[in-house]
Amino acid sequence: MKPAIICFGEVLLRLSSPGKELLLQSPQFDAHVGGAEANVAVSLHKFGHRTRMVSALPDSTLGRACADELRRHGVEIDPIHFTDGRMGMYFLTHGAGHRPAEVLYDRANSAFAIAPPTTYDWSSLLADARWLHVSGITPAVSSATAEAASQAMQAARKAGIQISFDCNFRARLWGSRAAEAPQLLTQLCEHADVIFGDDRDIGFMLGFKASTADVRREAADLAFRSFKNLRYLVCTERARHSVDVQQLTGLLFDSKNTYTSRSYPLHSIVDRIGGGDAFAAGVLHGLLTGKTPQESIEFGAAAGCLKHSIPGDFNLLGVSDVELLLTEKGGDVRR
Repeated sequence: MKPAIICFGEVLLRLSSPGKELLLQSPQFDAHVGGAEANVAVSLHKFGHRTRMVSALPDSTLGRACADELRRHGVEIDPIHFTDGRMGMYFLTHGAGHRPAEVLYDRANSAFAIAPPTTYDWSSLLADARWLHVSGITPAVSSATAEAASQAMQAARKAGIQISFDCNFRARLWGSRAAEAPQLLTQLCEHADVIFGDDRDIGFMLGFKASTADVRREAADLAFRSFKNLRYLVCTERARHSVDVQQLTGLLFDSKNTYTSRSYPLHSIVDRIGGGDAFAAGVLHGLLTGKTPQESIEFGAAAGCLKHSIPGDFNLLGVSDVELLLTEKGGDVRR
């Protein structure tokens, strides 16, 4: 079998208000399975890669159902540890017009949050891996998951496995541990070949303050000086006119060059959640398949754009769908 891409993080149950309603405006929820790393795993499988999810879930109807949903989309779930504990969840109120979307986390003391780092035997889990993907959400969940993420990345670096890290700072999730976040995120970035983050993330971690007009290039230069394993820094640039009308552009930096994708207008957004993960999966697909940096950022931006048309956390579209958009024929009826 071909080598696997390992995604480590919490699998979540998302409960969202239907349509554009406020939370509990009517007594019902739409349920979706998600989570930053799980979203990447599903999308990469749709792009033709072998992916495997490493996590901990409650040994309950909810936990098993969420794992089965990942398996339904082709992700290998054998490494998921089922144990006592509760299901990590979040509640989503979709935005509309000038009212922003809102996320309410319910993840404290979940099965993933309380699982000790010794739950994961990384030498075994990474034995046939080609890539490890982790996000900054994982260390935010608990001190135990922060240590587990660190151990995973150290083991991958020792084994010569490439690593991507999405900074994904979520202040609400860090809570009382927010003061620890800059140092912990910096330590994890030190292991990464690819970092998904922008000038705000670099500033948060390294105390960066711009001195030129090209803020993102200046932040990238600091990142390359600070993180010896870094090959690419990748981010999006999003112009917001309202919740429903936005514009998305991808940027990829290496130590010398800046690569910019075409910009995509986003109108009548169906679901923005998971758009960044779809973008990350698209860029990783490009890098994993030998595309040039310019081709990789173009593919990633197109994938991120298309996710805005898909309800739920997962981008369920494949390579041909992304390539159709890249040919500028995406508006045609496919017959």
